Amino acid sequence: MDFRFSEEQTMTADVVRELLNDVCQPADLRRLMGDGAARDEERWAKIVEMGLAGALVAEGKGGLGLSAIDFVQIAEACGYAGLPEPLVENAGVALPLLAAFSENARVAALLERALAGEVTVTVAHPANPFVADGDTAEAVLVVRDGAMHLVETAKATLVAQASVDPFRRLFTVEFEPSDATLVAGADEAGVPLAAALDRGALFAAAQMQGIAQRCVDLGVAYAKERQQFGKPIGSYQAVKHHLATAQVKIEFARPVLHAAAAQLEQGDLYSRARISQAKLACTDAADVAARTSIQVHGAMGYSWEVDVHFFLKRGIALTNWWGGTAFHRERVAARVFARPLGPEHTFAREA
Repeated sequence: MDFRFSEEQTMTADVVRELLNDVCQPADLRRLMGDGAARDEERWAKIVEMGLAGALVAEGKGGLGLSAIDFVQIAEACGYAGLPEPLVENAGVALPLLAAFSENARVAALLERALAGEVTVTVAHPANPFVADGDTAEAVLVVRDGAMHLVETAKATLVAQASVDPFRRLFTVEFEPSDATLVAGADEAGVPLAAALDRGALFAAAQMQGIAQRCVDLGVAYAKERQQFGKPIGSYQAVKHHLATAQVKIEFARPVLHAAAAQLEQGDLYSRARISQAKLACTDAADVAARTSIQVHGAMGYSWEVDVHFFLKRGIALTNWWGGTAFHRERVAARVFARPLGPEHTFAREA
C-alpha cells in the first residue's frame, strides 16, 4: 500500500500554493481589510480560472471529480495563505452538497453557473450557528426540520453577525420555507448533510494545519531577524524550544489529517472518528503555533502590527466551525467505546 501523494496530487497543490503566494500575502490582506471589501475580485477570478470551483463534483455532473485526498492539500494552502475568498467552503462543501440534489432542475441550473465560477453557494448547516459569506453568495442551502431548501440570498433576510475574523462575514438567514424552496425532504437530505459535515470538518482541519505552519514560519522568520545582546533571539533555547514544540504538534497532526482525507468516503463510524481526530489535532496545533508565534514577537505580538494576527483570528474562527472540541471528542469516544482497538483495526471499516 502506497501512502504517498501521487505526482499529480502534489503538482496540483504546488500550483495552488504558487498562485496564493503571488496574490495572497499579508500586505494583500491588509489592503483588503482597509477597503472593507468582501473579496478581491481579481484574485478570485484567477482561482476560478484554475477550475477549482468544481473540484469535488463528479465529472458526470460537470466537475473535476477529485477526491478529498486530492483537495486536502489545497485546503491546507488556503489556510497557510489566510485566503479570504470562500474557495474551501464553496468548492469543498457547498457544491458537492448541491450536486447531491442535481436531479432537481432548479438545483441543476444553479450548479451549472457555480461550476463555471459565475456564482458561489453557501450552506446553513445545523452544525454551524451562522452562514459564512452569505452576502456574496447567489444562494444558500438551508436546513429546516431536516429538509433541504435552496434559497436565493436576494429573496432572504440576511442579518450580519460579529466575527472575530475580519474576513469571515457571518449571517443568520431568515426566509419563508415553501414548496418552491424545497429540494429534498428529511429522508433524502440526511445522508448528504452528514457527508457535508464530514467534508466541512476535514477541510477546516486542513486549513488549521496550514494556519499552524504559517504561524511557526512567521515566528521563525522574526526570531532570526530580531536581535538581543548581539545575537538573534532564535539562538536562545527559551525561544527555539517553544517553536520546536509547535512544529512537533504540526508534524504529529499531519498524518492524522491525511489519513482522515483518505478514509472520508467510507462514511462510517471509523472515518467519522478519524475526521474528528484530525480536527482536534489540527486545532491544537494551530492554537499552540499561534500563541507561540505571538510570544516570540514580544509585546507587539499582541497588536495588529504583526501578520500572525490574521492567522490567529482565522484559527479562532475555525475552532468551532463544523463542530467544536466537545462535539469531535464525542465522535472519537463513540468509535473507541463501540469497536475493538489495536493495530489490527487501524484500517478497519464497518461491514
